[in-house]
Parts: sequence; structure tokens; C-alpha cells
Amino acid sequence: MSITTNFHTHTTYCDGKNTPEEIVRQAIDEGMTRLGFSGHAYTPFDTSYAMNPQTAMRYARDVRGLASRYKDQLQILCGLELDYFSKQDTTAFDYAVGSVHYVFKKLDAAAGEQLTATAPEVVKFADGGCYVPVDETADVLRWAAHTLYDGDIYGLIEDFFREEADVVRTTHCQIIGHFDLITKFQEQTPLFDEHHPRYVAAWRGALKSLLPLGVPFEINTGAISRGYRTTPYPSFEILKAIHDGGGRIVFSSDAHDKSTLRYWFPQAEELAKKAGFRTYVVLGKTGTEEIGL
Repeated sequence: MSITTNFHTHTTYCDGKNTPEEIVRQAIDEGMTRLGFSGHAYTPFDTSYAMNPQTAMRYARDVRGLASRYKDQLQILCGLELDYFSKQDTTAFDYAVGSVHYVFKKLDAAAGEQLTATAPEVVKFADGGCYVPVDETADVLRWAAHTLYDGDIYGLIEDFFREEADVVRTTHCQIIGHFDLITKFQEQTPLFDEHHPRYVAAWRGALKSLLPLGVPFEINTGAISRGYRTTPYPSFEILKAIHDGGGRIVFSSDAHDKSTLRYWFPQAEELAKKAGFRTYVVLGKTGTEEIGL
């Protein structure tokens, strides 16, 4: 069956290319039934891509107005994508996607002062350490592994998945976002071995913490639409482990452009079936529903 929902959508209020209304009209033209907006929530150490609290309130008013205006054509939800380190009041929103975009590394004062002058600009120094974005470039990850982890990329990965294991507790999310985002550059610039015992142990440890909570994991096709990958997050091996552990899934395009609202969804559906899934989750005003594949 055709998937007609998407709950991971960005607009010009954060780092998307289209206004909420442009996206709503596209969704209606495509025959979608439910659309969730998930603007990036405030992170105090990095405001380059996210909404501040005041912008978030304007965004919420805009989306609520659209939900009322188009209620007979499309069910619209107003959510947030909360980073592990986001600071945002979520009471005005319907749901949250909980994501890990940074690895935080504690530093002593002398080391922090020395590194500030030579670190990539996107690495942010605050709170007695530095925040390394894992989805910026392969060079940033390479720098972090070399400089902060004495060349041990698996140490960086283990810290990433330790945060991932805790993302539901910190964000109270209804969807777990791009679980293995750390692999964004692997197809074009491999930085580590995804079959290495430490890598596998790291993601399995995070799943062990998250699966009992019952929060669905997204099959996220965003990196495909933006040309970084040819397969979605998570990897098929992880997707199979989610299924075998009793986990649930939701389909997500992580759209930053109205043209990618359901990007690669037919292929993602087949991948989910291959992993053993027979249903997927959709969000609604009163909770979640399971839909058959």
C-alpha cells in the first residue's frame, strides 16, 4: 500500500527550503493524509540551524492556523525535532522527534582554550567541553577522532550511541530520529568498519536501552534525497535487530524540500517488509495507530 504520511518535515522556520503552507499544498496535491512538521528546536550552543523559543512560537501559530484552514483535506500536526541537548518547552506541540546530532566531549580549561583556535568552525565550545556535530562533514568527524579521542574513532562512536541510548529520557520523544546518523558519510568517505565488534556493541547497547520503551524508530530517507546515501537510516542490520527486539517503525523523509515529502517511500516499505515488519506507526491527535504494510 502507498504510505501517505510523514512526520519529519522542516520549513523556512529552521533549515528547510519551503514555507509551511507550500508544504501543506504539496502534501494535498500528493494525496497525503497526515503531515507532521518537526522544526529544529533550540540548542543554546548552536543557533545556526534551529529555531529560538520566540521563533518556535510563531512557527506553532502558523502551523496551527494551517491545520485549521486545511482540516478537511489533511490532518496536520505541529511537532519539534529535539536534539539530545535541546532546551525547548514542548507543551505547545503535538509530538517530538528525538535525535542526536552532536557528541559532547568534556575538556579541561587548558585543552579547551588550545583547541578553540584550531577546531573546525562548526565545533562549538561550551559547558566545559565541545559539541561535535556528527552530520556536518566527514572531515569534522575525522578531526574529532584524531584530536579528541587520540585517533580512536570507536571511542567517538561509543559516546554517540551512549547519548542515543538516552534520547527518549532527555527529549520525551514520540519518534526516535535517524538512529545511526553517525554513518551519514560512510558510503562516500568510510571512516570506520560497521562490522567492527565495538561498533556493533555500541548500537546494540543503545537498542537494549531503547526497545523496552516502545517508542518507534524512523526509517529515515533524508540522506538519500540529499545525495549522501543510497539506503536509509538505520542500516538493514540494525532495522532487522529492531524488528527482532519487538520494536516499531515509522516512515520519515526528513524533508527539507517540499518535493521530498515521501521520497523513496516505496523502497523503504519493501525494506521494512524484508526485515520482517508487517505494520508501521502513524501519529494522530489522540495518539498512535498501527497501519498494515
